[in-house]
Amino acid sequence: MTAVEFVPTPTSLIFTVLNEELAMAEFLQSIHALTEKPHEIVIVDGGSTDATVEIIQAWIPPEGVHVQVVVTPGANISSGRNQAITLASHPVIAVSDAGATLDTRWLELLVRPLGTNADVASGFFVSSGATFWERAIGTVITPSLSEIDGESFLPSSRSVAFRKSAWSTAGGYPEWLDYCEDLLFDLQLKEDGAVFAFVPDAIASWNARPSLKAFAKQYYRYARGDGKSGLWRRRHVARYSAYALGLALVAAAWLSPWSLLLLVAGAAGYLAKFLRRVWRARASLGPETAWVLLLAPLIVVTGDIAKMAGYPAGLSWRSRNQQVWQEELA
Repeated sequence: MTAVEFVPTPTSLIFTVLNEELAMAEFLQSIHALTEKPHEIVIVDGGSTDATVEIIQAWIPPEGVHVQVVVTPGANISSGRNQAITLASHPVIAVSDAGATLDTRWLELLVRPLGTNADVASGFFVSSGATFWERAIGTVITPSLSEIDGESFLPSSRSVAFRKSAWSTAGGYPEWLDYCEDLLFDLQLKEDGAVFAFVPDAIASWNARPSLKAFAKQYYRYARGDGKSGLWRRRHVARYSAYALGLALVAAAWLSPWSLLLLVAGAAGYLAKFLRRVWRARASLGPETAWVLLLAPLIVVTGDIAKMAGYPAGLSWRSRNQQVWQEELA
């Protein structure tokens, strides 16, 4: 029996940029190295004040790949993506971020399910990093493949592809939301009945923030986005409850040593997942493994405090701007 040759699906790669001059060269180089190239690339710049646009315009794309660059000052990531997708001329849309690096087979593997019955192809992502803090933070916060349930996995828009028709039915990315917009978009696709396919080998590498301060700011914004969109309420309540219990055990430690033992046991159980991630990455971390293991609790607590500060800020925004988000969801 003769094997059926795979016919590439006409694909538009879209992404948004804003002051990405330091990351652009590596990202564009990874596009050149793809085993399957997009048929076109549509880029929306949100008003960069550095050399981002000049770098893109000076770039020589792979042969036969049409590149369109649109500068829209003030566009957030959602409106930028929607604009790029609107301009895209092909039925399949692949989405990534300029801060990522695409594996050579990323697009080839990602779009295959869309040639059959899938409406959304969920790629995966791994952390990398040029500095110690980028590697440490990325290793601690990035889930490994063994932690992922492919059936329920909601893709990040640094590694996803979907039919343009599914995007249209979902109403596009929510432009009223500045963070966690891709998760709300995923949930809308699910609600619309879109068929998801998990493609774990379609990998985009990304760099974590270069410092604890930058990491805390990022997680504050993520949690604020959760609050704005009304996502993960139980998860955030559980975090507040866990830390409240921990503080109560600390306060009670002087009365009973059992409180201290319970605190240590609870903290160990909470941190176990993050420490396992570091241990699994020991081959790539090398001598840095011990330091990352020691710093993992600090990284986790920093992220949690940032989330606990950001979530109520998002809820406050949601309360003050009910008309805005209700009109967008209508």
